[in-house]
Amino acid sequence: MAEPDAGAYLAARHAGVANDFAAGARYFTKGLLADPTNGYLLENALTSYMALGQVDRALPIAQALIGQGHQSQMANLALSLADVKAGNWDGVFTALEQGRSIGPLVDGLAQAWAHLGQGDMRRALDRFDHVIASEGMEVYGLTHKAYALASVGDFEAAEAVFGASSTNGMRYSRRSAVAHAQILSQLGRNDDALAIVDGVFGRQLDPSLHALRSALVAGNAVAYDAVSTPVEGMADIYHVIAGAVRGEAPDAYTLLYARAATYLWSDNTPAILLTAGLLEDMGQYELANTAFSRVDVADPSYHAAELGRAEMLRSAGMKEAAIDVLDNLAQSHPELPQVFATKGDTLRQIRRYAEAADAYSKALTLYDDASPVKWFVHYTRGISNHLINNWPAAEADFRAALELQPDHPQVLNYLGYSLVERGEKLDEALQMIQTAAAARPDSGAIVDSLGWVLFQMGQYQEAVIHLERAAALEPLDAVINDHLGDVYWAVGREIEANFQWQRALSFGPTPDDAQRIREKLDRGLDMVLRDEGLTPIHVASGHD
Repeated sequence: MAEPDAGAYLAARHAGVANDFAAGARYFTKGLLADPTNGYLLENALTSYMALGQVDRALPIAQALIGQGHQSQMANLALSLADVKAGNWDGVFTALEQGRSIGPLVDGLAQAWAHLGQGDMRRALDRFDHVIASEGMEVYGLTHKAYALASVGDFEAAEAVFGASSTNGMRYSRRSAVAHAQILSQLGRNDDALAIVDGVFGRQLDPSLHALRSALVAGNAVAYDAVSTPVEGMADIYHVIAGAVRGEAPDAYTLLYARAATYLWSDNTPAILLTAGLLEDMGQYELANTAFSRVDVADPSYHAAELGRAEMLRSAGMKEAAIDVLDNLAQSHPELPQVFATKGDTLRQIRRYAEAADAYSKALTLYDDASPVKWFVHYTRGISNHLINNWPAAEADFRAALELQPDHPQVLNYLGYSLVERGEKLDEALQMIQTAAAARPDSGAIVDSLGWVLFQMGQYQEAVIHLERAAALEPLDAVINDHLGDVYWAVGREIEANFQWQRALSFGPTPDDAQRIREKLDRGLDMVLRDEGLTPIHVASGHD
């Protein structure tokens, strides 16, 4: 009888909970040495290797699962991947005849592509039509039927499929939109292809789409390469499934389909980026970094991979490494504004505000005037300028952001609050913050700003109402509790003021704020204001 390895089992379970796939593969495999027929260990060792992208190492485990009579969708997936990659189309049919299903959509499209892999277009089209007729699968069947026709050069038939789908409200993916544009170009219909590109992607294009659009504008016949083989067709459907279930299914499950797509199509960049993003979401930063790094520098989407890698490094707390990535990307892709905007965000996070402002300035020179994100870059540059005490530039940026995005609550609040802090244009600041508070009544920060501007204007009783609400919305915010203490002092509620200042101290204020709060607790707000050269508040109790 088997004697289970309890230590390996417990370590494997812990690795599984933490999505530590490398440790999971190691310990589940170790557990199998002592208990080689345990279905739980087999299944989890299999999925661990699949999650690592090591499908070849998962295959013997999948064979063991099936051979021992276990039912396993992931074992069926692994064995099917091996057959498809090897061009063993008979194996695809045999598996389905034996009941080794992956799912209705995959099973149906696998049969269609397998027929095409065997050179039988008639049967392939019949199977695509069967998928099209199945509830909930129509769009996938139509798209892959068009891919199949285009892959053998029948562009007129492929366009007929896409054309009919478009009439019925076709839902394009990135790949299907590019495929349709390429098919139209092959038919000499570049204007129609341009309409697809512009309608789906707009005018803010990445380098790959920009190259496609430029070729269409120049009148060139763009080659068809969206999905060129049955293997690529199967890879695409796994990628589509992963994208469709992301956020609905657990990330670890979604990752298996993303890995399936990249196993079959190793340079399928969208699937690589999806894989990397899933790994990042699960906190597997080393694996995510490896995935992002798979995208070659010559790939049109290299910039997207490097931007993703920089964001991943930033999430992992490796901000200097993220800046190094962005510096290199700025050298290789100096024409892309998002590179400099992302660099600005990262520099701002590590408080290198002057450099951040420079990066944002570069981004703003590159963004198109119609760009929907330009207002936000003005806003973030304004924050950076404010934090290096360049108020004229900061105010100009905030007002530029409001010209592009009128009455945006975030911008109104920051500008209004800053004006209050400076004691400038208080009437305008009050109006800005009132507008922001009306739009975001449940934002503690904005409601705090409204109370604070009223406090600065001497409207203490009204300020109390708003600052109490702000503290209720954000009860653990040090600044809001400090403000509420000040306004309580102003209306003579000294005990409550001291209580709020004590609360503020417990919520981790900045060192400067903490020192000022301690002084207020020791000597009262009026004495602190007097020491700062400001006019003391004569509280209702009559104290000076």
